[in-house]
Amino acid sequence: MSSRTLFLSRLIGLYCLVCGLVMVVHKQVFSEALDALPNPFTMLWITLMTVLAGLAMVLAHNLWSKRPAVVIVTLLGWLTLIKGIVNLLLPAKWLNDLVQGTFLCGPCFYSLAAFSLVLGAYLAYEGFRSKPA
Repeated sequence: MSSRTLFLSRLIGLYCLVCGLVMVVHKQVFSEALDALPNPFTMLWITLMTVLAGLAMVLAHNLWSKRPAVVIVTLLGWLTLIKGIVNLLLPAKWLNDLVQGTFLCGPCFYSLAAFSLVLGAYLAYEGFRSKPA
């Protein structure tokens, strides 16, 4: 794998692991933080940072390979960019309802946490196990 793929695999993997653990360990705090999000100014900044992160990942890592970790990192970049753009275009009420419905639903919340932990573990493992090409 390229050194850029290794770096992004490690970064995204560790980030997903931390987020998943925080979601499981501090569910109440996480839910309360989501209640504070409907502030339009805060949502705009979060969305703009999401677009920026997505653009950075797409521009830095638009690689399609047979290796699953490479494809996952590329897909995450594209999904982050698309998510940011869609969030900019959606009415704030819809976005707020989507976030609240997803994260406040018990099974959905724990499914997202589990997905984050599994994805993070895989990417971190691949990132730290592989050697630069």
